[in-house]
Amino acid sequence: MKIKITAIVLTLAFVFSKTSYSQVLSFETVKSNKFDYTKLAQIDSLVNKYVHNRWLIGSTVIIVKDNQVVYHKGFGYINEASKKPMPSNPIYRIMSQTKAITSLAIMQLFEQGKIGLDQKVSSIITSFKNPKVLKDFNPKDSSYTTIPAKREVTIRDLLTHTSGIDYTDIGTPNMGAIYTKAGIPSGLGDFNASLLDRMKVLGGLPLLHQPGERFTYGLNSDLLGCIVEVISGLSLEAYCQKNIFDPLGMKDTYFNVPTAKANRMPTVYTENDDHQIIEWSPTFRNINPNYPIIPKTYFSGGAGLSSTAYDYAIFLQMIMNGGKYNGKQIIAPRTAAIMVSPQNDTDDFSLGFSITSEKSANLNLRNKGSFSWGGYYGTAYWADPKDKMVVLIMTQQNPNSHGEITGIIERMIYGSMVN
Repeated sequence: MKIKITAIVLTLAFVFSKTSYSQVLSFETVKSNKFDYTKLAQIDSLVNKYVHNRWLIGSTVIIVKDNQVVYHKGFGYINEASKKPMPSNPIYRIMSQTKAITSLAIMQLFEQGKIGLDQKVSSIITSFKNPKVLKDFNPKDSSYTTIPAKREVTIRDLLTHTSGIDYTDIGTPNMGAIYTKAGIPSGLGDFNASLLDRMKVLGGLPLLHQPGERFTYGLNSDLLGCIVEVISGLSLEAYCQKNIFDPLGMKDTYFNVPTAKANRMPTVYTENDDHQIIEWSPTFRNINPNYPIIPKTYFSGGAGLSSTAYDYAIFLQMIMNGGKYNGKQIIAPRTAAIMVSPQNDTDDFSLGFSITSEKSANLNLRNKGSFSWGGYYGTAYWADPKDKMVVLIMTQQNPNSHGEITGIIERMIYGSMVN
């Protein structure tokens, strides 16, 4: 697939400009005349039904409309065994929701002139020079042959997941085996390693396909996080705290969750072979669910953060506000617009987000230009600039045989809206 850079700055950009920049999202809900709350209460009945049937242990749902929190509720239990109810502000392991925040950090450096989007990664980490593409793989010993890549990987390739870099544990088996043999972490969990050292090793490994050829979800954001560290001279943790979390007032978003806040983290669940929900053990899939409170210096830009639904709603509202929140311009309006503009032929992925195309909008309820993603442990979000709405639906379960609940809640939300 040939990548084409669109000159679009979505009209949603500026729907953005009509939003109040000065207003801070209140933690408490404000009743909106844009919703029929009798219909919206169907969400309560639905999630409580799933908890009662033990299809789900706990969840948080937040809706922001017109820069106001209009619905924000916790359901079920933060821990089923103790029957401790889900609190109003639980801290979730947001895994891949980290990616959009890392993309924001990259875009800040971009607009400061410190990097270019079409800059070669090898100009920052030299091991990415003269890349190779996987040709043949021998599963017996993980040996392989390669062919030369037609061009080098760029920062834009990383942002759009078109670099050819794969995932270790959740990617294709061949690339996963190559990465595992080379000691490349998945970014999911806790690692006692140097991010820069591991990314240097990654640079010497083959790509799954030619750069720019197609979308492959992989360790691109981990590499972007490393680039942030190299260019800024700060750890990704310190950079995000200084330039994103503190200015936005995201007070519960961490790579290392403080011990004092650990009791606000829901227990992680999975399913056995009979699809019965069980606790996620510390050895399951080689991911210890306690990783947020294990002191670490390996900061995964693709999966390392924990946060609350409220904090992440602030981040999404800032993007939808054209880069501004609480009177602080985090990135320029034009930069915010580029972040949520399609970048390839399929028009469905931008610089850190999945984008609702015109075709998708015609088939579903989200409006064209909505941007979204989610996390490995069962968190999901979208922001709809046309309707000036942000939604997060948070759980801590993977896999989930009843994951359809997210789509049902989405239909209930749009079905509850009035003029």
